[in-house]
Amino acid sequence: MRTIAVIGDSKGIGLALRQRLLERGDQVIGVSRTGAQAEGNYTGLVFDAVAHPCDLSSFTDRLDGLVYCPGTIGLKPVRGVKPEQFMEDFKVNALGFLQSVQANLKLLKSAAAASDGGAPSVLGFSTVAVQTGMGFHASIAAAKGAVEGLVRTMSAEFAPDIRVNAIAPSLTDTPLAAGLLSNEAKREASAERHPLKRVASADDVAAMAAFLLSTDAAAITGQIMQVDNGMSAVR
Repeated sequence: MRTIAVIGDSKGIGLALRQRLLERGDQVIGVSRTGAQAEGNYTGLVFDAVAHPCDLSSFTDRLDGLVYCPGTIGLKPVRGVKPEQFMEDFKVNALGFLQSVQANLKLLKSAAAASDGGAPSVLGFSTVAVQTGMGFHASIAAAKGAVEGLVRTMSAEFAPDIRVNAIAPSLTDTPLAAGLLSNEAKREASAERHPLKRVASADDVAAMAAFLLSTDAAAITGQIMQVDNGMSAVR
């Protein structure tokens, strides 16, 4: 049985991913500020992984996967970005990701040394705005750009023992994006901006995450996977 840690699993993409992993038989350690009741193959921990590095060595002796889901979505024009918002976006998205990997690197290496289930996998989250270029995304695009840089650096440093990738969604129907999809007009306008004329669900993104964490993705590392209904590539 493979052990996967999902940091930020209480809602949105993290919750959808947790459900997918449990359904396929993985052992899941969920970490969030609210927590969830432990049952079966699931252990729920209450911890603020943004404020403090989250070392899971008290709960497992190996990690076959580590996913960092916390994020922000504050949109402001360049002239309106305050230094404190910029630093908070960086802390939540990039620094939290880095510290979570650092805190659990020994557990990932333990799984790699066992070599019984393929290379363990680290997964972060970016945004379509990093590569596409969108107004009002200065702070979040900068923070997620740092995530992409970390993914490529980590994948180079950790190969061949640990795979590292990220997913870059466009606007996704999650609690974090509720204000941007709060009525039918907003939802239709957002769908219309995408070539596939739809808004992604949390489960759409979780499906890609589950794949990247699986041994079916054994040949994939250092990649930013676009799950954006065609926004980044189709004109």
